[in-house]
Amino acid sequence: MNPITSAQPDTLPRIADVGFGGMLVTFSDALTDAANSAALAFRAELEANRPVGLTETSTSLTSTFIAFDPHTLARETLRAQLIDLLGRRDWFAASLPEGRKLWTIPSVFGGDTFGPQLGEAAQLAGVSPDTAIAQLCETPLRVMTLGFAPGQPYLGSLPENWDLPRQTGLTKSVPIGAITVAIRQIVLFSASTPTGWRQVGQCAFHAFRAHHDAPFALTPGDEIRFVPISEADFLRIHERNDSGDGGATWEAIS
Repeated sequence: MNPITSAQPDTLPRIADVGFGGMLVTFSDALTDAANSAALAFRAELEANRPVGLTETSTSLTSTFIAFDPHTLARETLRAQLIDLLGRRDWFAASLPEGRKLWTIPSVFGGDTFGPQLGEAAQLAGVSPDTAIAQLCETPLRVMTLGFAPGQPYLGSLPENWDLPRQTGLTKSVPIGAITVAIRQIVLFSASTPTGWRQVGQCAFHAFRAHHDAPFALTPGDEIRFVPISEADFLRIHERNDSGDGGATWEAIS
């Protein structure tokens, strides 16, 4: 890899300045599983060998953000360290970070209440509603990033036929646990909010738990597999959901 600076914006990976105390390493301008893996692996390496003066790291879908104290760590020193680290390996082929979990989450799909736009989304994806549910559930989806609302996961990537546009208008509100689709991703809503994504299902899992010691249930790099259940089963789980797990279980995958 030959990383470049923001003065040469057409080559990737790209290192760009962000404000007084930040830098951004971007692996791709378009979302791919490999670019997301690279961002996650690169951040994990930075955290494992954190330079003095580096204060925080985070990832978006295809980038790693680095915050630093410029009084302790000079920008050009950090830039040189990032360039060196980028050149040490093929980050697109790097393994995902250790400590990841595979979550299995019971979910109800379709119906006027819990998945009102399943039929519309399935039609856009070119499949029947039953096939749509099978495709959404058959493969674990990676937590690619958290954002928009506290602890809210963006999951991907779905098969190519799920490269659906967002709605041109907004749904006034979807509930906590809403399973929504667009652009080959699923957003599992951690708060009730308006959205332009189509709601195809719902679970009782709470990705954000304000009163827990660790309020974000998920970590980028985790995986989620949805398991279809009936509306009656969902209501039973929802009524007994004091923990926020919503019937979900997890196992270590690395």
